[in-house]
Amino acid sequence: SDDGAASLTARPPLPIKSPGTSVHDPIAIERLNLMNMAKLSIKGLIESALNLGRTLDSDYAPLQQFFVVMEHCLKHGLKSKKTFLGQNKSFWGPLELVEKLTPEAGEITASVKDLPGLKTPLGRGRAWLRLALMQKKLSDYMKTIINRKDLLSEFYEANALMMEEEGAVIAGLLVGLNVIDANLCMKGEDLDSQVGVIDFSMYLKDGSHSSKSPEGDGQITAILDQKNYVEELNRHLSASVNNLQAKVDALEKSNTKLTEELAVANNRIITLQEEVERVKEESSYLVESSRKVSRQDGSADGQVLGEARKQLKEETQLRLDVEKELEVQIGMKQEMELSMKMLEKDICEKHDALVELRQQLEELRSVNQEMLHRSQSSETGVKQKNEVISRLEEKTNQMASAIKQMEIRSKQAERDRDLAEEANRLFKQEFGDKIESLQQEAEQLRKQKYELFFFLLDLSSLIYGDTYFMWNVSKTHLQTLGRGNFFCFLNSPGTCSALQSSYEDLDPVLCPLCLKDESLTRNKCRNCMGVFCECCVVHELPLPSSINPQQVCDPCYTALLQQYASTPP
Repeated sequence: SDDGAASLTARPPLPIKSPGTSVHDPIAIERLNLMNMAKLSIKGLIESALNLGRTLDSDYAPLQQFFVVMEHCLKHGLKSKKTFLGQNKSFWGPLELVEKLTPEAGEITASVKDLPGLKTPLGRGRAWLRLALMQKKLSDYMKTIINRKDLLSEFYEANALMMEEEGAVIAGLLVGLNVIDANLCMKGEDLDSQVGVIDFSMYLKDGSHSSKSPEGDGQITAILDQKNYVEELNRHLSASVNNLQAKVDALEKSNTKLTEELAVANNRIITLQEEVERVKEESSYLVESSRKVSRQDGSADGQVLGEARKQLKEETQLRLDVEKELEVQIGMKQEMELSMKMLEKDICEKHDALVELRQQLEELRSVNQEMLHRSQSSETGVKQKNEVISRLEEKTNQMASAIKQMEIRSKQAERDRDLAEEANRLFKQEFGDKIESLQQEAEQLRKQKYELFFFLLDLSSLIYGDTYFMWNVSKTHLQTLGRGNFFCFLNSPGTCSALQSSYEDLDPVLCPLCLKDESLTRNKCRNCMGVFCECCVVHELPLPSSINPQQVCDPCYTALLQQYASTPP
């Protein structure tokens, strides 16, 4: 809209200075800003269209922004036209000039005028831009109108963008849009009341996301340049072929005309030759008749002779005239034959040149097709690379998040380890003394246990009488062996046999282990063959003398366990 254009030109968002721009010239800064926005819009549209890889429609956001930028460029520096409703600025007037300068644009102008629903010049101008883009002639039309500044001065101010070199730069940039295929349906679209506001957020992206591989960009640029060059060369060759075809048609027409004229001249020469022969015959006949008359009548009337001579003179003059005309016709015939030969030679040369140009055109078409395939393959490769890059970026993001989680877990584990070490240190510090005291108490309890056991042996010897000496010797021997070998001694064959014989000879009334009255139930230990109460013979172990587990007393059970544990399997 006019308000959007006024706000853009009055307050430029990003004033970019160039060496040729005056700092104090706001109009020049406006032109430069619009030119830079056009560059960004065209570049972004081409890159996004190539990445998209399909025909663009009206809803494509970069395409809509391109039309908005072009609208602002065409509105810059427009002269106001006074009407009954006030002042009006519209770029439809300059676009109508293209029809007068380029007849091919007449079809677009007629289509715009025939579109239903367009009521304002602004809507017609927008429709004209869309049709020119679909026709891939927008760059050519803009160059045509920019080159006629004498006509543009009627619509634009002297410092407008279309009147300065920025307009020519934008027209040159529009050539790149010829690689884009667009299918824009304008039926039902309200082009009259749309508000044209430039969305700068599309062009102010982060460089890390918008940057691509320089090598891929260079390849795409080279392919596009080659494609544009081949299309331009193809266009020039097509024009040359059309011109040569027109020349060949004109030469064929002139050749046909000359052939007809040559046939007419040949017919006339034949007629003149026949007339000369007839005149020769008549003159010879007259001469012969005059001679006969002179011989027959020498005195004939002189008047008749004079008439005959006069007639002969006339016939002779007529003959000379006919011969001259015959010579002229023969010369013309020779010239026509020479010109025909030259025309035939020229036609042969033109035909050879035409054949060569057709061959070159076919070669260029094949090259163009090959370049198109390369462009498509490169676009496919670029698309695949972009997909791989996106997948790698996703994997990188996932790995980064996983690394962050692992770092968090590692820090948490380190904190837990520090807490555990601190707790362990505190635990050791707190319970170390208690553990040492408990170990000392356990050692004292062991000593008391063995002392009590020895006391029990002494008491048993007193009870059993005759075996006192044996127990005393066993006690002395155990004291010399030490506490660790007590159970080994107890489990030795001699000790067991001695104890067995002692127990068999005696008839005790008390259990030798617990020393409780009326507790002896005469349960025999199958290892030492001693008789004990039921509470002291509760364990069972396999013995070398039997396969099944047998009852043993508590001392034998402990000694056998230590023996089995120390014996290798």
